[in-house]
Amino acid sequence: MPTIAAYFGAAILEIAGCFAFWGWLRLDKPIWWLVPGLFSLALFAWLLTLAESEAAGRAYAAYGGVYIVSSLAWLWAVEGFRPDRWDIIGGLICLAGAAIIIAGPR
Repeated sequence: MPTIAAYFGAAILEIAGCFAFWGWLRLDKPIWWLVPGLFSLALFAWLLTLAESEAAGRAYAAYGGVYIVSSLAWLWAVEGFRPDRWDIIGGLICLAGAAIIIAGPR
């Protein structure tokens, strides 16, 4: 459970950090938006190291599925665009892949 919590926390921090850059470059937000964005990205990187995995690559691969689902939630909650059925199907497939990577017997 700590790994899943770390993944979802990392996803929110990564998306928020990247969105700060998006806002500055694409939405004409002020440059100071980058300050919390950089802080968020640093926390994201730290939080991802808390995943229980012997290999960084495996931890990052499993995180990818969580990131995709979290990005779709951000799309809806923050940007106001409701994910369509293809977004949801794709997200569920990615989340299933992440679960296989996390829980696979080793």
